[in-house]
Amino acid sequence: MLAAEISKPQVRAQEDFSARIASAVAVAAKFAEAIDETARFPKEAFDELKAQRLLGILLPEGCGGEDRNVADAAQLCYALGRVCSSTAMIYAMHAANVACVMNHAGRSERFQSYLRRIGEEQMLLASSTTEGKNGANVRSSASAIAALEDGISLDRDASVVSYGAAADAIVTTARRSPDSLPSDQVLALFFKEDYTLERTSKWDVMGMRGTCSEGFHLIAKGEAEQVLAEPYDKIHRRSMVPVTHLLWASCWAGVAAGAVERAQNFTRKISRAQKGALPPGAPFATQASLSLMQLVNLVDSATADYLGRVGNPESLDEMSFQTSLNLLKVSASEMAITTVMHAFNACGIAGYRNDSEFSVSRPLRDILSSSVMINNNRILSNVATSCLIGGVPDTIVKPR
Repeated sequence: MLAAEISKPQVRAQEDFSARIASAVAVAAKFAEAIDETARFPKEAFDELKAQRLLGILLPEGCGGEDRNVADAAQLCYALGRVCSSTAMIYAMHAANVACVMNHAGRSERFQSYLRRIGEEQMLLASSTTEGKNGANVRSSASAIAALEDGISLDRDASVVSYGAAADAIVTTARRSPDSLPSDQVLALFFKEDYTLERTSKWDVMGMRGTCSEGFHLIAKGEAEQVLAEPYDKIHRRSMVPVTHLLWASCWAGVAAGAVERAQNFTRKISRAQKGALPPGAPFATQASLSLMQLVNLVDSATADYLGRVGNPESLDEMSFQTSLNLLKVSASEMAITTVMHAFNACGIAGYRNDSEFSVSRPLRDILSSSVMINNNRILSNVATSCLIGGVPDTIVKPR
């Protein structure tokens, strides 16, 4: 009896969380087509996410957050992905940035005040990890943090800053000092009043159009405490890669789920019209459902593995875990593309049309971005050696 009484507040809290997610999803769905057509930032959806105080759920309660974990953020990414890929992807990137600054803030009271500001004001955090001609090599920086008499400065060719113009703050990598090697990186947090952005490239692409992943010349000034004390290589291994890949995968799973829903609805409608006879594309709908189940199980397993390790940060550094995270990105993106293609084939011409209620055009265009956001070929090349060292599993079922 006592156990049941204790669980009631938890149940109510989860029901409230689900209701808040549903409210944000409803707004995202309403404007999804307009976001795609005009390639603009999904302002309405993020106004609702802020109103529902969903931007700071990973932060501690003392910082205006809810002490929730990555699984909760993944659920939100999945729910948003089913209706608006751009909104889901922006939320995924934002949450990963929050995790990085939260997990590696250290004991600085000044940085704790930054976290409280982020949570209380429900700030949207963007990131700048791609620079100049480095492409997707996020472990190398050209620009450096420069020391000033009254703080620090940074002058950076930020070649990709997704939703940068709409963000309230930017998290950016940089060399530790002008004398540091490109790989000796730090992570700095700059608020909107600390920097200026001069647009250097536009964002006119097939899908994920609302992410507004434009290029900028970033000039920033701030306090020395706005540079996180821990080196970026540790932040990259323990927070940036795990959280980013888990939430990206959750977003892609959501996009795939939205496409599968359309395929299922199309198959049901045709079956009813034909008095129970299934349409020619029905086997593709079955394959889409199967592929989605496998994708969801993959993300669920990877999330559980990560959550089982967060209490022991050193375990996050293990080569096998880092390799699995990189391969998660590759596997999830490829499975999501396959799933959406099955849904597309299930719907046939109705899925091909833009003016059809069963159109799979937008999910298909959006999901194709998944294999080139940090190109899968680059990742497979980078982890080739660790895969050879790791060999194959000794058992088929993990001990429980």
